[in-house]
Amino acid sequence: MIISSASDFREAARRRLPRFLFDYADGGAYAEVTLRRNVADLAGIALRQRVLKDVATIDLSTSLFGRQVGLPVALGPVGISGMYARRGEIQAARAAKAAGIPACLSTVSICSIEEVAQVADPFWFQLYVIRDRAFMKDLIARAKAAGASAMVFTVDMPVPGARYRDAHSGMSGPNAPLRRMLQAIGKPAWSWDVGLRGRPHTLGNLLPVLGKDSGLNDYMGWLGANFDPSIQWKDLDWIRAEWDGPLIIKGILDPEDAREAAAIGANGIVVSNHGGRQLDGVLSSARALPAIDDAVGDALTVLADGGVRNGLDVVRMLALGAKGVLLGRAWVYALAAQGETGVAKLLELIAKEMTVAMTLTGVNRIDAIDRSILAEPIK
Repeated sequence: MIISSASDFREAARRRLPRFLFDYADGGAYAEVTLRRNVADLAGIALRQRVLKDVATIDLSTSLFGRQVGLPVALGPVGISGMYARRGEIQAARAAKAAGIPACLSTVSICSIEEVAQVADPFWFQLYVIRDRAFMKDLIARAKAAGASAMVFTVDMPVPGARYRDAHSGMSGPNAPLRRMLQAIGKPAWSWDVGLRGRPHTLGNLLPVLGKDSGLNDYMGWLGANFDPSIQWKDLDWIRAEWDGPLIIKGILDPEDAREAAAIGANGIVVSNHGGRQLDGVLSSARALPAIDDAVGDALTVLADGGVRNGLDVVRMLALGAKGVLLGRAWVYALAAQGETGVAKLLELIAKEMTVAMTLTGVNRIDAIDRSILAEPIK
């Protein structure tokens, strides 16, 4: 099929993947209201079209946490993305490096910190709130030793969200392993490339606690048993003590929480509702972002994710106050469809789409994108 947009990658991924994997990436929590809001609210942001502004040269580069990057974009952390293509985290990291952007590895990845760090640059690591503090310290030490340049600490998942699609698809629920096996049989290309050639399917960063025979069942069980809903802001002091590099708090949706993040010395935050996968019915990232930027934009670096599907959406997020954007589903669809080549194509598309959007709004540098290019005031 012809690939000209992230939507095309999504359809190609749907055709290639077993249902349980497609629905895991594509779905959200409860009735998926927030998932849809993320996309619709961002798409509804109107820009001012300007003309005759001398935009012959467009510079898409910027600086994030002391590193020059080719685009104001990073590959956000997505769990078990190594199941979407053979050793998928490595393929995605290679594409990110070629584009000059960060790749952020999830705690619950198939490939380990050490594997991905060898090919990623810049390399970020994402850490969850885990009951076993000793294991968290070990993960931080491993990320530091591997050369991670930033730590992304996800705080909006003290418990897993209610994801109905997973129960229906076979990611969880009754007879899940059998259902997944039957679905895989129906997708021979994926089964050969990932199911057989992509082994091991262990959770690379969790081998010390799950062992070498861990799999998807262990993944789902571990999520439910090990996230820690008792953690408080004051508990982040010990993370700061263990990690001396840039610390980014991911999962901020309220200005008061953004101020708390600034108060503990975080270097950045990600305005995020976990892609609509946690608490359904909350604000979209696009609607939450301006107030949060107003509250802390001078104190730390504000990033955002949620609903970003193209370069125009990246420009919209920057206009709303973000200094950079994390991609999630968009790069996973591309990875599932065409592996490293697909992620590289997606990033090329985003760069071209950003160039068009910046040209037609009359700005030629990333730091010139602000609310002045919005057609309507923020309400």
